[in-house]
Amino acid sequence: MTLLRLFIDSLVGSVRKLGAVTLFLFEILRRCPPVLARPKLITQQVYSSGLLSLVIIMTSGFFVGMVIGLQGYDSLSRLRQEDILGAGVALTLLKELGPAGTALASEIGLMGATEQLSAMEVMAVDPVQRIVVPRFLGGAISVPLLTTIFNAIGILGAWFIGVNVMGVDNGAFWSQMQEYVDPEDIWEGVWKSVAFGIAASLIAVYEGYNAPPTAEGVGMATTRTVVTTSIVVLILDYLITAFLL
Repeated sequence: MTLLRLFIDSLVGSVRKLGAVTLFLFEILRRCPPVLARPKLITQQVYSSGLLSLVIIMTSGFFVGMVIGLQGYDSLSRLRQEDILGAGVALTLLKELGPAGTALASEIGLMGATEQLSAMEVMAVDPVQRIVVPRFLGGAISVPLLTTIFNAIGILGAWFIGVNVMGVDNGAFWSQMQEYVDPEDIWEGVWKSVAFGIAASLIAVYEGYNAPPTAEGVGMATTRTVVTTSIVVLILDYLITAFLL
């Protein structure tokens, strides 16, 4: 009975939080038009959450591509199908892998802990419109862009390992990729990156905005953002894949 009670309480809590996040999303969307009229606020956040992460994304993408290239070559060589390594790597990267970040939660949470959000309310400045919405839009825009760069660098990493180290034919690597990768595969990755970007940004700004105004509260909000985003991305990945297939 105790385990059942804990499960029920956890389920009810999850449903309540889903409702709260949904209402928060409506509040963000309702305040989007004034922010869209000030594109500088959004470009600043794209710069902060996107451009400043570019080196990390490129480095991660290159090494992820090399790992996939090594594992793919090992598996395909057993079937004597090394020439389709390029197609396998491209499909894996385009359809499944993509980056997401959680710096937004800690940033907004720290603003709450230092009473900056409360100060805005005292000055009749809407903190959701001034702080949350630009960061949400910036994150939602940055993730698809970073995903595109991540995928391109990942394919180069796999090409480097497959062609220059493992000896796969260069022409076969690229021709097989062109033959087996369809525009639908690319669009599937694009839709997933957009969905992941919106979900990750929404979770981050929600957790940050509602974090208790303490150092511990900000830390817990960041941790919840990481965990929740990972779970939501997996669920969305399955749902989008099932829908598109």
